[in-house]
Amino acid sequence: MRVTCVTPLRLAWMASAALAALAAAHADEGMWTFQDFPAALVQQRYGVRITPAWLERVRLATVRLSDCTASFVSPDGLLLTNQHCVEDCLAERSSASRSLVDDGYLASDRPEELRCAGQVADVLVRTEDVTAKVLAAMRGLGDRAANDMRRRTLAQLEQACEQTSRQGSGAGSADGSAAGLGAGSSAGPLQCESVDLYEGGQYLLYEYRHYDDVRLVFAPEADVAAFGGDPDNFEFPRWCLDMSLLRVYEHGRPAHTPQYLKIDFAGPRAGEPVLVSGNPGSTERMLTVSQLVTQRDVELLPYLLRAAELRGRYIQFGLQSEADGRLVEEPLSLLENDLKETREEVQALLDDAQLARKSREQAELERRIAADPQLARATGDPWAEIAQAERVARDIALPYTFIGEGAGFNSQLFRYARLLVRAAAERAKPSASRLPGYTDAAFPALERQVTADVPIHPELETITLSLGLTRMRDRLGPDDPLVRQVLGKESPETLAARLVAESKLADPAMRRALWSGGEAAIIASGDPMIELARRVDPEARALRQRYQDEVQAPVRAALQRIAHARFAVLGTSVYPDADFTLRLSFGTVRGWSEHGEEIEPFTRLARLFERATGSEPFRVPPSWMAAKDRLELSTPFDFCTDNDIVGGNSGSPVIDAQGDIVGLIFDGNIESIAGTYWFDEQDNRAVALDTAAVLEALRKVYHADALLAELGAPAS
Repeated sequence: MRVTCVTPLRLAWMASAALAALAAAHADEGMWTFQDFPAALVQQRYGVRITPAWLERVRLATVRLSDCTASFVSPDGLLLTNQHCVEDCLAERSSASRSLVDDGYLASDRPEELRCAGQVADVLVRTEDVTAKVLAAMRGLGDRAANDMRRRTLAQLEQACEQTSRQGSGAGSADGSAAGLGAGSSAGPLQCESVDLYEGGQYLLYEYRHYDDVRLVFAPEADVAAFGGDPDNFEFPRWCLDMSLLRVYEHGRPAHTPQYLKIDFAGPRAGEPVLVSGNPGSTERMLTVSQLVTQRDVELLPYLLRAAELRGRYIQFGLQSEADGRLVEEPLSLLENDLKETREEVQALLDDAQLARKSREQAELERRIAADPQLARATGDPWAEIAQAERVARDIALPYTFIGEGAGFNSQLFRYARLLVRAAAERAKPSASRLPGYTDAAFPALERQVTADVPIHPELETITLSLGLTRMRDRLGPDDPLVRQVLGKESPETLAARLVAESKLADPAMRRALWSGGEAAIIASGDPMIELARRVDPEARALRQRYQDEVQAPVRAALQRIAHARFAVLGTSVYPDADFTLRLSFGTVRGWSEHGEEIEPFTRLARLFERATGSEPFRVPPSWMAAKDRLELSTPFDFCTDNDIVGGNSGSPVIDAQGDIVGLIFDGNIESIAGTYWFDEQDNRAVALDTAAVLEALRKVYHADALLAELGAPAS
């Protein structure tokens, strides 16, 4: 229920037959940046006029959460998103006697709104194209030097951007976009993030208004938010009230957010054009065929085996007692979701017909490049260079996965330790010379991450760490020097149990002290997780450097030449891969045909009760059973659209032509998972909660009258 799907956008404005042949595989799809949104196409297809003012209002009302999307729905910082996007907050604010995940939560007034540790909210207020600056800095350099220079240049640009913001230019922008957030919001400096689009074809600086005080206002019970559980995950029809409401605060008061989206509680109609604004997490649609095959064989299949084994251990642990079952329920649910997604991705990359289609597209682009001698000379043979780099990636895959990426140390405590060790070491260096992710611009987020007060469960930590150590020993071999150094005379199980039991990093105060104390505190620490992280970090860094030099650098240089060539042929008439930055997709409310049966685009409230069994995952909460006689059972509940979206779009608003919210994205059908790599307009569907169901629930089940008034709901 955490990954949404893909959808159609026809590149109808591309009149040239040759260009259309090259773009045919991408007909009817697109996750477009706001700066290059094809407004003319939307008007041509749907008769919907998307103006610059419309785009600005939607951009300033769309919010990026830690791993989801939300939208402002009132001038007082109220945010609408999914219930599954706030589960960590619900778990964190639960107690031994009360589970907010199970029971839900409704703040009786604003003082009762609960702060969510670690949750942040970012609003994109300005973008700057810095492509010319980055390319100028890289010009004339070899692949490795160019890769290093690219990273340093982007880090310097981020740092300069934030310095300028702190000096006062963040108070507004030439087009008024930052000021449009309101007087309270425009007072603080912006946070800057470099963005690489079109595989190096474009570089931009995105400037965000950042909120780190995010509070829980409302969430329904898990039984109705996730009705159907894993059996219904990535399926449609659905009956899930997967929604929640948060509020962002500044200086202890609700933030002033005049740019917000109104909710149309009538919901959408079948066939109605709709747009989805959000932050799709990641797609790989521009990868070469050799990269896709490497990803399948080297990344996805091995991960699938490790995750399946962890699933078995979780299940076995949960059967020990009722308390253990409750403890493992959430991580097991997340893992089940991840496994289902990964299996479908593997199946997609085993589809010979789709890979053959990708090969034909690649060959057509190569043919178009070869037809232009000047373009051909500038491009060279980047596909061969990528294939060579992928061979290196395969050679170092095992040590890089288990040591460099930390799969051998699968533990939240170890991840805290590695972050603390690296942050202390990197802080002493100039920002532009640090490891990726440790620049000055990134440090505030790292500090929030490492000091957040979130629960750590020793039993689960021991399970994940012991499995990681076991598989690292198996795959690298017991005679591997680092394996011998880590394990010594201990078994993976014994070492994992000892490290988890003796480490004090579960205490956020301890992590905060180590963060503040810097390298001196890290060196003086006797914490066994810190010592382990320090012991393996030199080898992990060396593997990371080799990967950067022999895989990442040549691949990036080659992809950049492909991107430039693609630009020469297609320009920005195609969209860039998703990367958890703000995008806008468009489509319609529509069903599809499956096995000869027409799937209608709407479900109705009555069927929720008809499907209920009284047992998980088909249990209706008592609050809904008590309200059943008051409910209008013909109310639309969930619906599907053909918008192009993926994971990260969870919580994205579904918006009508007037710019009002008519739905809330929370999932996609099973066919949508292949949208990571390509997309089938006939079958891929996004799944959303209907705003008509939101009104019915808040009014008749939860009696949330104050919230409904703030949301501008019609009188009952």
